[in-house]
Amino acid sequence: MTIDCTACPLRKKPLFTKIGADEVAFMRRFKTGEMKVSAGTQLLIEGSNAAQLYTCLSGHGLRYKTLADGSRQVVSFVLPGDFIGLQASVMGQMHHSVESTTDMTLCVFNRTEIWTLFKSYPERAYDMTFLAAVEERFLGEALASVGQKGALEKIAWALFRFFSRAKAIGLVQKSQCALPYKQQDLADALGLSLVHTNKTLAELRRRGLADWREGKLTVQDEDALAACGMVDEMDVPARPLI
Repeated sequence: MTIDCTACPLRKKPLFTKIGADEVAFMRRFKTGEMKVSAGTQLLIEGSNAAQLYTCLSGHGLRYKTLADGSRQVVSFVLPGDFIGLQASVMGQMHHSVESTTDMTLCVFNRTEIWTLFKSYPERAYDMTFLAAVEERFLGEALASVGQKGALEKIAWALFRFFSRAKAIGLVQKSQCALPYKQQDLADALGLSLVHTNKTLAELRRRGLADWREGKLTVQDEDALAACGMVDEMDVPARPLI
């Protein structure tokens, strides 16, 4: 059974801004159903023109670009609450791929209805613009980290961002959250070799800043991890939920 938008478990999380009853009613019409996928499923493919948009209701995934030589650049990681596929709606095709890392449940929306949203519900249209701005801000921060920080600072920054986002959507318990990615995924995101990534994670464990293994991330001192990662703004900005 699908979850009614009025009972969406994500809407109660502190990360997401509140919306009115009329907007919830529109989202109920905008949503066409839910889709469950297993780990390793390609949700969107670079160069494709997908007919659907998604919101990640549960599970984890990643966005990536494949280069001509077959190498991969991870662009960002998909967590619950993320909106997926807007790029194809606006630009005609995807310029990156999206793949599930774990089993995922996705809210499915008909892409053709997005223009109705823009025409009839300007507040929700603004929300989509806001989400694009949040993504741009994050990518700018990520690029600065990849280009200007050392390996220790890069990985500390990435782990802090994962942890703080998980905390904002209620996925942290006893200083621990799920981080079900591979070290290679993190290496591909930060421009590091797998060996360098492994050694740097060991150094963060040795310093007592973060411990990531067997799909679990433990952070005992967020402030110290943020300081190591040279994090400029520690707060996770509130965002609308589509």
